[in-house]
Amino acid sequence: MTTPLPRVLITGTAGFIGFHLAKLLLAEGFRVQGYDGMTDYYDVTLKQRRHATLLQDPNFSAEEGMLEDQEQLDRLMDDFRPEVIVHLAGQAGVRYSLENPRAYLDSNVIGTFNVMEAARRLDVKHLLMASTSSVYGANEDMPFSEREKADTQLTIYAATKKTNESMAHAYAHLWNLPTTMFRFFTVYGTWGRPDLALYKFVDAILDDRPIDIYNHGDMYRDFTYVDDLVRGIRLLIDAVPERPATPDDIPEWDSLSPAAPYRVVNIGNSEKVRLLDFIDAIEDALGKKAERNYMDMQMGDVPATWADATLLQELTGYRPQTDFRDGIARFVAWFREYYQR
Repeated sequence: MTTPLPRVLITGTAGFIGFHLAKLLLAEGFRVQGYDGMTDYYDVTLKQRRHATLLQDPNFSAEEGMLEDQEQLDRLMDDFRPEVIVHLAGQAGVRYSLENPRAYLDSNVIGTFNVMEAARRLDVKHLLMASTSSVYGANEDMPFSEREKADTQLTIYAATKKTNESMAHAYAHLWNLPTTMFRFFTVYGTWGRPDLALYKFVDAILDDRPIDIYNHGDMYRDFTYVDDLVRGIRLLIDAVPERPATPDDIPEWDSLSPAAPYRVVNIGNSEKVRLLDFIDAIEDALGKKAERNYMDMQMGDVPATWADATLLQELTGYRPQTDFRDGIARFVAWFREYYQR
């Protein structure tokens, strides 16, 4: 007899990553409940189109609401009774956190607390929550490993995500709540957010507008294609952390806490790509050169990110591997079709 797949509640299903994860889980036969605030941080029409696509599957349902609205969130949780929660919603964007830091506290701290409270109350089998490579902050040893300290965040966005990790560890310890945090590394791909570099570059080049290149192009990122990212999340759903009997039971490659069923996992391509090479690939995909506006480093930014994805591979047997040139070509094809450009 086949074991039924767990019911999964995903916050942020109208968002870039939540949309792709929901689509993947639905394709595998999961029952998925979405929850999204539909804020106007970027084009709401794009979010509505993502939800409309998902709603074509009878195993998907969605509700609009803010994470800060604990009463609405609790009612939805009680009605759906998820066995797994994947918390992806929140206020995104490193640069916007310089302009509106309070939005990050409301959504990423208070909203995440409400999600954790619901997970504790419902005794879910596994709580998985999004963090970011930005928590590594001023760390310089690369590739970044989950086992190294990350105490030097450089933006309020990164600080709220590190706060989420600390709160989640406390909840996992106190309530024996199996929790996995994943740190994303520069995600890109189809249906992407308009505030992301790839989207902005393609849009500007097609419109004959200059593109802003920070730190005069001396930047490196571990670009991770969205399909690879959500495949990693899907596999981590099954990698439920367990509280170790003793610290000696934890393998040297694992970030598992000695005090809780809790771990942090990088999801990245494990390839440090020069920003100028990324832009060259965009020009190749478009068949058009960019007008380049070289600028100084932006406040709060870091010159490089690079993931050590050993733990992800040890836990799941999987490692992201889409070449950035292939991923860019797929995005450009989607962008041209979606916007008829």
